[in-house]
Amino acid sequence: MSAVSLNVHTNGFLPVRASIARASPARGLATASTMTKMVPRAAVTANANANANANANEDASEGKIEKPARTMTRRPLIVLPGIAAGVVAGRANADGEFASDAAMALLNRTGEVAFTDEEWQKKLDPFTYKVLRKEATERPFSSPLNTEKRVGRFVCAGCGSPLFDSSTKYDSGTGWPSFFQPLPQAVTEVPDYSIVFLPRTEVRCKTCQGHLGHVFEDGPKPTGLRYCMNGAAMAFEPAAEAA
Repeated sequence: MSAVSLNVHTNGFLPVRASIARASPARGLATASTMTKMVPRAAVTANANANANANANEDASEGKIEKPARTMTRRPLIVLPGIAAGVVAGRANADGEFASDAAMALLNRTGEVAFTDEEWQKKLDPFTYKVLRKEATERPFSSPLNTEKRVGRFVCAGCGSPLFDSSTKYDSGTGWPSFFQPLPQAVTEVPDYSIVFLPRTEVRCKTCQGHLGHVFEDGPKPTGLRYCMNGAAMAFEPAAEAA
């Protein structure tokens, strides 16, 4: 799984839209007890610089060196949201320190229908596996579902759960199957910070937590949303078969 940073709360995840998403610092990486034992980094650097200058001045007065000592400078430390997510994911959750069990299930992509990674690889064709389980993205205009116009519904290629009705599909011009609304309780929306400076909202199949695509706020009425999906993550069932 690519690095995904999630806004983790004790009651679960807080979905965000691409246009209003704001990266927030990861929580729970240090507790109050550990913080009291930590020496401020600025103080350590200041002491090191002071000692270096004192030693340099002493050596200079004895004629050992001709140039003043150069002190070390600090560079800002950038902590990427994906790294923070990795730390949270790697820590035990037995005491509920970071998130609820439901939130951790989302983080680990564990749905009602669950298989091991090896089982998913055997169940799905190679590219569908990469999209659903590893968040790959198909090339635009490469899926036959992009031009599918029959009446019916689009289902998850991983577990078969219904996702979208054909009446909500429209031509977005992007090259990916697009919908303005999913079926009720069909998908889960999760904050996605895999592109650090472009927060997005990932869309997953609610049943198996397979990656479907992303949702954007540039769609048509009545919702104003564009569910931009990977055709490889779905299958189409004509109305006669879906009934």
